[in-house]
Amino acid sequence: MKKTASFLLAGTLLLSANTSIFAAGASELAPLGDYTPKMITQTSISGSSNDEKVWKFLEKQKRSLVSNGTASENVKDLFEITKREPDSKTGTDHYRLAQTYKGVPIYGAEQTLHFDKAGNVSLYMGKVVEDVYGKLNTGEAKVETKVAEDVYGEANDTTATDDLVTPNISASEAVSIAEKDAASKIGSLGEAMSPEQAKLYIYAPEDQDARLVYVTEVNVLDPEPLRTRYFIDAKSGSILFQYDLLEHATGTGKGVLGDTKSLTVTQSGTRYLLRDTTRGGGIETYTINNRTSGSMSTVSSTSSVFNDPAAVDAHAYAAKVYDFYKNTFNRNSIDGSGMNIRSITHYGSKYNNAFWNGSYMVYGDGDGKVFTSLSGALDVVGHEMTHGVVEHTANLEYMNQSGALNESIADMFGSVIQGKNDWLIGEDVYTPGKSGDALRSMADPTLYGDPAHMDDYKNLPNTEEGDYGGVHTNSGIPNKAFYLLSSGGTFEGVTVKGIGNSQAISIVYRALTLYLTSTSDFADFRAAMTQAATDLYGASASQTTSVKNAFDAVGIF
Repeated sequence: MKKTASFLLAGTLLLSANTSIFAAGASELAPLGDYTPKMITQTSISGSSNDEKVWKFLEKQKRSLVSNGTASENVKDLFEITKREPDSKTGTDHYRLAQTYKGVPIYGAEQTLHFDKAGNVSLYMGKVVEDVYGKLNTGEAKVETKVAEDVYGEANDTTATDDLVTPNISASEAVSIAEKDAASKIGSLGEAMSPEQAKLYIYAPEDQDARLVYVTEVNVLDPEPLRTRYFIDAKSGSILFQYDLLEHATGTGKGVLGDTKSLTVTQSGTRYLLRDTTRGGGIETYTINNRTSGSMSTVSSTSSVFNDPAAVDAHAYAAKVYDFYKNTFNRNSIDGSGMNIRSITHYGSKYNNAFWNGSYMVYGDGDGKVFTSLSGALDVVGHEMTHGVVEHTANLEYMNQSGALNESIADMFGSVIQGKNDWLIGEDVYTPGKSGDALRSMADPTLYGDPAHMDDYKNLPNTEEGDYGGVHTNSGIPNKAFYLLSSGGTFEGVTVKGIGNSQAISIVYRALTLYLTSTSDFADFRAAMTQAATDLYGASASQTTSVKNAFDAVGIF
């Protein structure tokens, strides 16, 4: 790769992370519940089935979970099993539970219960409302108890208590109340986007009386997008509480190459933000306004149409790369644990580079001659985000052969994610005034001065001028091996049967995440790829043979 246009793994970026200029204000929601957190570990429980052990465990722990006023109740009247999740791979079992009162679930009072492979409780955790009856039998509820005393001549606890969980309005009436309120705000409602239904709960806000409520949603696109959750008092029909669930919207914008893209964005007040809350820990796209330091801000628009091509592409392509890793490998973001994906656009003035700095993908706008905006190429975005994946897995040192592997693996993923099968890197944004060229060719690295075989390996100094031991230059050798593995062909007298992008990249991913270490060299990569192929397809499988032949062809032994 040309030294004047190299992708950098890391760099110095003096940014003061800004708490989004257009971020939504502090939530004004009422507290959703008067919850008490509970956690219990390592408990031995006997029983003929896990369901039976669930009930025995809850019975044993009942007095630590609820108040004395309800501890005398049958445990099956206090909790219900809502989900059973056996894990055959580990031999463990997992339950989801909900606290109830007289058969009515308490909103938000949910727990999980886990059994180890020996059948013992390994963990119980969640939240409960300890004194449900006390919170219900106050205020208006006390009046109902007094009515029961007048009618029956004495306190009839069963009748009074049953009345606490008996609604005065129907579920359909609750839906109508919510819809009427929504229509008063946005006009006549269009077709509902979700089933119109209301479910009965006990709603126990902190420091307030508990109420019997219907919880329902209004979810429409017409006359404007709206999704609001309503808590309707099941006795009086009044709206106790409501809040919006529509945290993201769909926006559009033209990218660097003039194509229109659909974007997942967030609406905040009257503005739209390049913030996607639907993927992992979120995808956020910022601008630093052609500076190299100082504050940055979330890219925003007064409408759902964005007119910032570099930011549009950075945002849309980050989502594509996230989706690729999630759908192909079930990897949740860069770190595998839902890491927030953040991109900075408009870095520097006419900056001809893009890089991953350990926290952000950073894209320059280019000078219009060597590059146009670097976020305009999906393979470039895939390349930079894969540097992050490498950092959170093998963490290949960015020098010499381990650094060349780092660059090469980023190219492999960038090319596969782009899916064009032209085996060119960065061609969409490189020399915008000239067609047909690119930064690198994986099919023929020598087109851009990079070696394709170990006989031509370049021993360069581990300095910036020496490309840190040739991390971009020598990446051509494993790049050529990957091209041969995927597409097949004969090179240096060795014929390789291609196995396709899907199988080839799966082998690379397994090698990267399980076998490579920070200082792995090319020979280690061959061993890792061979073992990964053996794991996936078998030692004598054609895929494993192709791996060996591909490395033979480029002289890596």
